[in-house]
Amino acid sequence: MKFTKTLAAAAAMGLALAGSAQAEDPVKVGFVYVGTVGDNGWTYQHDQARLEVEAEFGDRVETSYVEAVPEGADAERVMSQMARSGVDIIFATSFGYMDPVINVAAEFPDVVFEHATGYKRADNVTTYSARFYEGRYVIGQIAGEMSQTNKVGYIASFPIPEVIQGINAAYLGAKSVNPDVEFKVVWVYTWLDPGKEADAANALIEQGVDVIMQHTDTPSAMTIAEEKGVFAFGQASDMAAFGPNAQLTSILDNWGPYYIERIQAVMDGTWKSVDTWDGIAENMVRFAPLSDKIPADVASQAQATIAAIAAGEIHPFTGPLNKQDGTPWLSEGEVAEDSVVAGMSFYVEGIEGDLPN
Repeated sequence: MKFTKTLAAAAAMGLALAGSAQAEDPVKVGFVYVGTVGDNGWTYQHDQARLEVEAEFGDRVETSYVEAVPEGADAERVMSQMARSGVDIIFATSFGYMDPVINVAAEFPDVVFEHATGYKRADNVTTYSARFYEGRYVIGQIAGEMSQTNKVGYIASFPIPEVIQGINAAYLGAKSVNPDVEFKVVWVYTWLDPGKEADAANALIEQGVDVIMQHTDTPSAMTIAEEKGVFAFGQASDMAAFGPNAQLTSILDNWGPYYIERIQAVMDGTWKSVDTWDGIAENMVRFAPLSDKIPADVASQAQATIAAIAAGEIHPFTGPLNKQDGTPWLSEGEVAEDSVVAGMSFYVEGIEGDLPN
């Protein structure tokens, strides 16, 4: 009997130790990137956040990533392989990963998925994005003040709501300080193609543009701006190294705190499917240092606008506003509802050119 009790005690201790070891197993976190970690833009910033996760949790997490994953079947294959390898949570960091995320999530209900900038959710799929348009309203004001030709260029990737919001907000910001400003938009139909981005920047400069904005992922446009002596704004990360004289500031995507919070929820067993859309107030949208080439009064105005947006005193989409064709959209003092902004599919009045389908 004594021997039996000893075996039972030893077995119980063994189970306890096994349970303790299991509890201390690291949470496995996978990241799927549309670009490369060296793109110095969108993907670079997500990967910096991954490194913040490692610094925060140490050996309590194990991170991995696959870069340069095309949107479509390749993304579905990569995420399926991640799920089969035992990853607990997958961050899919491009809009075009939306349907692959939904498909793979249905096949692996015990894995949780976080999809950046999308809108489809499931019990194990959450969505997150930043109110980039708030930052673009601010840089629009700076552009409107800094342009000597009154012509601002915008290099756009794809005609999805996130990009259209940015164009409209930047234009409205510029128009609020410079009624004579014009916007010229070039669509490149890619997130990451240095050659196309450079060609677009050159084409805009040839049209008299002296300030360039972009919603693409590499610093190619910044490099061209530096070469040609015009101003530009970085996208997603600080691109000043590629245009020390050209960059006025850059909108910074601050993903680290969000990733840490969501991984902590997995550790705590409190993760649930939600939709997150944070902006300047929540520090998800930030700015690189303002260039000393910006006059003091313009810099002061930009800082005041940032503070007012954070406080809810300014909303970029506040009436009176019309759509491009003159159709009334927002009446005096009316603020656009989030649902309308999230699905934005039209230019505001004053922007020239057709919006692609």
